[in-house]
Amino acid sequence: MHLIWENLIKNLIALWTGEFKDLDQGREQYELTTAVWEGIGAATMQSGSTIPYVYGPRLPDIAVNKSQCSADAWSFWTQYIAPVLLHRKFKQPKYYNHFVELVKLLRLCLQFELTTEDISHIREGFIGWVEKYESFYYQGQPSRLSACPLTIHALLHIADSIEASGPVWTSWAFPMERYCGHLQPAIKSRRFPYACIDRHVLHSARLVQIKLVYNLRQELSLKAPRTADLCRGEFSDVAYPHCVLMPPRRVAPVDSGLLAQVIGCLVTAYSTTPAKIRPHLDAARIEQWGKVRRLFGGDVMHASSMTAIGEDRRDASFIRYEAYVDVHAKKKNIAPKLVAKTFFGQLQHVFVIRLPPSQNLNLDKPAIHFLAAIRSCKLIESDNDLDIHYYSNFGQMDVVDMSTVQCLVGRVPDDNTGKRWGIIDRSGPLARALYVEELALT
Repeated sequence: MHLIWENLIKNLIALWTGEFKDLDQGREQYELTTAVWEGIGAATMQSGSTIPYVYGPRLPDIAVNKSQCSADAWSFWTQYIAPVLLHRKFKQPKYYNHFVELVKLLRLCLQFELTTEDISHIREGFIGWVEKYESFYYQGQPSRLSACPLTIHALLHIADSIEASGPVWTSWAFPMERYCGHLQPAIKSRRFPYACIDRHVLHSARLVQIKLVYNLRQELSLKAPRTADLCRGEFSDVAYPHCVLMPPRRVAPVDSGLLAQVIGCLVTAYSTTPAKIRPHLDAARIEQWGKVRRLFGGDVMHASSMTAIGEDRRDASFIRYEAYVDVHAKKKNIAPKLVAKTFFGQLQHVFVIRLPPSQNLNLDKPAIHFLAAIRSCKLIESDNDLDIHYYSNFGQMDVVDMSTVQCLVGRVPDDNTGKRWGIIDRSGPLARALYVEELALT
């Protein structure tokens, strides 16, 4: 934890801002101007409104209040925000590319599982990264030896540490930092702070023992357990075992254009024609819900048309969804070829469609559909290695089945105009949808 987030990253920032041990740039040009760094700090703080709360707390203006950042905050900034905000900010791209190489290595280190090839890549990757670091910042000058603190050399031993004690997520988990954060609110007296801490630790230990001895963990918990059980006002259906709909809820007419897209989605689901779907949909009861919660540790996603975004609220309406697309859709007389593709967009509506039994649709009993209306983002650039994608404009409205909706994503402004955004996704490969071929099920 301290090797990377409390030392290496802070030292790199000090080098970029000309504040590292009175060193100048030498023969390189890696320093950022004051205006550029202040803009990065302001954008870091502003991005808190467009990054969902589940990603972590808001970050401060790092150009002004750098000391307020914890190691956890520096970790998030380094992996997700900095690659967007530092893009095209250096006078030469080699410094940005060098930083991105570091981020890729750190993400590889933090993987849940590591193979022998991964560890070998980490070892060789840090060797190459340190060599470039010395070329950029040390420059082979004895007078610049202070640019190479011990923490730079320690990077070369991360692979050995993984081989000896396992993946670094077992040790880079900020346990002491989080425990100190747990103790801080207990200090009620400036005169006797340690007495407050002692009393809090004693009471906490007693509660732990009571929970263990009398099996009262759930009864004494101050947090409501997040299980598949419904809370008041929520709605679920056996056809959608992985999600729950949450209020607000309303039943109201749907715009004709949007209704046509809902019909198109059902046409695909039933392999029929709009003429056979429309009569049933006119008689159907269409509900709209404000939120959808993915069960088993998933996110709570907000429908933007039903939930207002205040100045102090964080946008939780941008999502990642995955679906099959026909690569031959624009070609006539060619058999469809479906491939899985990832999309990003803003969740605008959550519909519940109840269809009665119908011979035309081969329905012998009532059916229910959870549908999501999503305004898609038109991607203009992607960095697949970092899983960061850029967009400037919205595309078409997609109406898809709720089972294709995966998780929340965050957005970081890539310029000062608010017209270009970087989409960040912290879910990783463990949260990707798995598409199983039909032959594998037979």
